Amino acid sequence: MTTSSTRSTPASTPATRRTRVRAPQLEGRRWLNTGGRELGLADLRGKVVLLDFWTSCCVNCLHVLDELRPVEERFSDVLVVVGVHSPKFRFEAEPATLDAAVERYAVHHPVLDDPDLRTWGAYTARAWPTLVVVDPEGYVVASMSGEGHAHGLGVLLEELVAEHEARGTLHRGSGPYVAPEPPASALRFPARVLALPDGGFLVADTAHHQLVQLADDLETEVRRVGDGERGHVDGPAASARFAEPQGFCLLPDDVAARVGYDLVVADSVNHALRGVRLADGAVTTVAGTGRQLRRREGGGPALEQDLSTPWDVAWFDGQVVVAMAGVHQLWAFDPAADPADGVVRVLAGTTAEGVQDGPAERAWFAQTSGFAVADDADGPVLWFVDAETSALRTLRRSGSGGPDRAVPRVEDDRLANVEAVAGAGYEVRTAVGQGLFDFGFRDGPGAPADGVPPALLQHPLGLAIAPDGSVLVADTYNGALRRYDPATGEVSTLLRDLAEPSDVLVDAGGDAGGDGSLVVVEAAGHRLTRFAVPPQARVDAGAHTVQRPPTDLAAGPVELSVAFTPPTGQKLDDRWGDPTRLVVAASPPELLLEGAGEAEGLRRRLVLDAAVGSGVLHVSVQAAACDGDPDTGEVPEFAACHLYQQDWGIPVRLVDGAPAALPLDLRGA
Repeated sequence: MTTSSTRSTPASTPATRRTRVRAPQLEGRRWLNTGGRELGLADLRGKVVLLDFWTSCCVNCLHVLDELRPVEERFSDVLVVVGVHSPKFRFEAEPATLDAAVERYAVHHPVLDDPDLRTWGAYTARAWPTLVVVDPEGYVVASMSGEGHAHGLGVLLEELVAEHEARGTLHRGSGPYVAPEPPASALRFPARVLALPDGGFLVADTAHHQLVQLADDLETEVRRVGDGERGHVDGPAASARFAEPQGFCLLPDDVAARVGYDLVVADSVNHALRGVRLADGAVTTVAGTGRQLRRREGGGPALEQDLSTPWDVAWFDGQVVVAMAGVHQLWAFDPAADPADGVVRVLAGTTAEGVQDGPAERAWFAQTSGFAVADDADGPVLWFVDAETSALRTLRRSGSGGPDRAVPRVEDDRLANVEAVAGAGYEVRTAVGQGLFDFGFRDGPGAPADGVPPALLQHPLGLAIAPDGSVLVADTYNGALRRYDPATGEVSTLLRDLAEPSDVLVDAGGDAGGDGSLVVVEAAGHRLTRFAVPPQARVDAGAHTVQRPPTDLAAGPVELSVAFTPPTGQKLDDRWGDPTRLVVAASPPELLLEGAGEAEGLRRRLVLDAAVGSGVLHVSVQAAACDGDPDTGEVPEFAACHLYQQDWGIPVRLVDGAPAALPLDLRGA
């Protein structure tokens, strides 16, 4: 297909020159973190208001929550952050689900419950996350999509504070946030469970920022690793710190003996992998810098490479595979006796978000959240769940001649042992799952067959392999444990009415026929529960799609434009070429007659096929802005640069007379 692009490099706009657009009212079902008080924009007059449109399932939204923490602290007397929770999944619209999410992710500002997307629609949000800035007089002054806006927000807030303080329209003082009563329980939103070689279980106690070793009764605590405070500290078990550890895996005995630790932990909010020695609980960082990866590429020495929200890990095919949820990829980590010699590299995924099978380097993922390893006649198989597409998928070797870009381009003898595995090549296949906006609770075939509708999941987070080779899936937002039979391709239901199951373990001696037991992590119940393996049942509670309305567009030519206004003090730096990049694709691909592909620029002419009628446009954008002289606009040779990026999955419907333009805000003013 042909691709056309047009350069668009708008200049920075001072706060005082912005078009004055009155902010719509805040409407929803209820308010959280306000002590029961309902808020309106009139109540917040005199403060700068930052609306954070989020949904609790979205890893990019969780990134923004963390990015905003220092901004909230710095401007605590002039800024009010309001989280507008506009849910994607049906389960997220339940009041108890939002209550749990606000606690789980330590949201310390008012939250508006927007289950019907009324406020979302009023502010024309098109992506999770979206940020909207409202000035002290109640006018919208900026709209931003995606992550990485903390620096620009700081600059904008400084401008607004100076402007409105001079005009007398800024009121300093405390905001409307009222802290809820802190809960107390032995575990808090546990994520994973692991059977230890010497007996007992290890649990990722995520909201307590610890690992907990339990006895066989699943209740008696043997010890804790980590002091319980959020942080990134290596050292002895009692003083080490994690930040929302999500997943872990045991290394083979010979590898553990060589590297000096037994366990690799996906320390999600620290954007790091941590090694834990089980003998004494000592913790060491083995991959990641503690900074979030902002680029769409990476690889090389493990301790020098930024990562992005590793959610789970598994030992597979001679390497640690990492669910790099923040960039929708699978990475590999090769541990070494000296952590400085460890290596990480991209194993699969383009960073596009969705369901696309085939060679690993072309595959699309969507927030991979859990792993399980099985063996069949053709070799090891990595089963995994993609939460955002409610999908169950596999990765396995496809033979020789894998992608060159799976091997990091680093001249270093530490990479010599990597090329054999990376060069083997991998293939991705989907067993259950339809797309970004399709989910439900229905048993049946994994794929449509003879007119029978396919089975559906809803945001699964964990899985395990049963002794008979079937795959047990913690179907989190359906509150269920599901079973997929690879031999028949059928999905059935084993357990229902669970409290957000996030993982499942087949206990030693158990099997899928009912003679053993299952250990289920019920995250929202803050517990581990043992079940006898029940008989299979058949469920059909229906199919659902995301309730956000599609964007109506005209068939034929459509002008796609992405607005990007760099913060004051920054400019697009074109000394070495265009610093912007736009990637466009569609599901189904036939929706796009023209305009698919990757090219420079922030504008693109698309041609949409009327015969297809509807689908999803996948738009990814990057823009690099560098610090420059505010008077001349010149960029110093060694100026600091900032990368802005966002991915949109936009459901569209082709309608006669609809607009022939699709404007999006990366950072619009």
